[in-house]
Amino acid sequence: MITKRFYFKEHFPKLGENGCNAYMDCYIPSAFQDAGEAFAKKKYPCMIVCPGGGYGFTSDREAEGVALQFVAEGYRAVVVRYSVAPHVFPQHLREIAGAMELIYQNAKEWNIDVNRTAIMGFSAGAHLAAQYSNRYDCPEVREIFPESKPVQASILSYPVITDDPQYKHAGSIQNYLGYEPTEQNEKGCANECVVSEKTPPTFIWHTAEDKAVPVQNSLLYAKALSDCKVPFEMHIYPFGEHGLSTVDGVAYVEEKPPHVARVRKWLEDVKTWLKMIGV
Repeated sequence: MITKRFYFKEHFPKLGENGCNAYMDCYIPSAFQDAGEAFAKKKYPCMIVCPGGGYGFTSDREAEGVALQFVAEGYRAVVVRYSVAPHVFPQHLREIAGAMELIYQNAKEWNIDVNRTAIMGFSAGAHLAAQYSNRYDCPEVREIFPESKPVQASILSYPVITDDPQYKHAGSIQNYLGYEPTEQNEKGCANECVVSEKTPPTFIWHTAEDKAVPVQNSLLYAKALSDCKVPFEMHIYPFGEHGLSTVDGVAYVEEKPPHVARVRKWLEDVKTWLKMIGV
């Protein structure tokens, strides 16, 4: 397997301004040279993983271990370690756009089908994944990447979605913007407000007893998807705390009790869903 780290500022100098040093780690299975020409020419989907961390850090538990789950399914995978506080909007969105540019630039070498690119995020990383899914072509991104690229699917794990005071994860939203949003200055950070008919098919999962990011975040986004007739699948599990990731020994030292461990089924479900929609 090819593993490689790309620092965005080395390829897109604008992304290195103000001390930003974000990067992406790539996990690219090697082609089997003895498997014949047809195998060598086969194109594979790509998964972009955005770890959570409240825009204050990026979680290791939601990074490589997640990417390798999809490498095992034939995906090429990249983990984006995007900028966090004090860096604010639109830096994070531009870095995802930069990741997309690098995927396109290396698609031939990595045997990637760029028309089968999915983005997956966890918590605040899911907020970023939803933001990019809906706003990849916003003026702030197009200023740096005039031909910024869309994704074809979005997977949101216990996502931060809204800036509604009843349900928001205040730390994430404030870190994303650098201030408390108001109607005048929120810049579209409430994802349920930016969904449109152009939003890609979406898979959402959450737990009902999540105390850090209330499940209403997922419900609000699902309603917006439904209102815009965007295909989606959603799973709400009754038990489990915030931040479960892959719910296994890669994410946790101690085994979860059975009523929480069953949440791991989200991985099987999302893989089935991706095949169903052709990504």
